[in-house]
Amino acid sequence: MPNQKILYVTTELYPYQEDSNIATMVSKMALKMHQGGNDVRVFMPRFGQISERKFQLHEVIRLSGMNIIINDLDQPLIIKVASLPGERLQVYFIDNEEYFKRKQFYIDDDGKPFDDNDERAIFFARGVIETIKKLNWVPDVIHLNGWMASFIPVYLKTFYKNDSYFKDSKIVLSVYNEEDLPLSSSIEEKMKFDNITALDAFKKPSFQQFVIDSMDLVDVVLKGDEFLQDELKDAFDKTATTKSEYIDAVSINNLY
Repeated sequence: MPNQKILYVTTELYPYQEDSNIATMVSKMALKMHQGGNDVRVFMPRFGQISERKFQLHEVIRLSGMNIIINDLDQPLIIKVASLPGERLQVYFIDNEEYFKRKQFYIDDDGKPFDDNDERAIFFARGVIETIKKLNWVPDVIHLNGWMASFIPVYLKTFYKNDSYFKDSKIVLSVYNEEDLPLSSSIEEKMKFDNITALDAFKKPSFQQFVIDSMDLVDVVLKGDEFLQDELKDAFDKTATTKSEYIDAVSINNLY
C-alpha cells in the first residue's frame, strides 16, 4: 500500500550507529517503505558521535528556534537534517547543546548513567512532536524504536491529549532487548510539570520501565527482537494492546 506517510522515531540508525539491531532494523524498514513509494521521514537524537561533516548534516533554520521547557528551564530546540547516504530519504536530528553534544550515549567515562537521561528523553519526545507539527505533515503510521521514543505515546496521551493533530495516526512500538539503565528519581517531579502523573514507571524509573508503560498506550506492539528477555517478555505477554511477533524488515509493510 504505497503513498502512506510513515514516521520512524528511533534512538539509533545505520550508518550513524553501527553493530546495533535497532540501527540496522530501522534503516532497513525505512528504506523498504521509502523505495516502495511511501513518504518516509526518520527522527533521531543528534548524539555527539555523529559527525556533521561526514554525514553532511545542516541546520534547518525554519524548524529550529523554538524552546522546550524541561523542569522549568527553557531549552532551545535545534533541528538538523541529512539524507541517508545514497538515498533521498530525509533524516531529522533533534539537537541541543546541553543534552546531545557529549560523545557518549547514556553513561559517562566511569560507567555511571548521566543524571539527565530523563530530561534528554523528555526533550527528544517533545522535540519530535513539535517539529512534526511545524512541518505540517501528518503521519499515517508512527513507528517507535528505542527507549527514548517510548516517551512519545506517554506525552501524546497526556500532555497533548486535547491536540487533534495526531488523532488519525496509528502508533507502532517495536520492543528490543536494550540495555536497561536507571533514570533519576526526580523524573516524576519533572513530568508533573507537564501534568503527567501516576505512571507505573515512576515507582522504579528506568529505560525499560518506560518502554513497558508505553506498551499500553500504542496501537500495536511489535517484537523488535525475535526473543524478548525477562520483564519485557512478561509485559509483552500481558499487554492488552494488539501484538505482533517479530517481522523482518522486508515484510514490515504487511503490518502497516
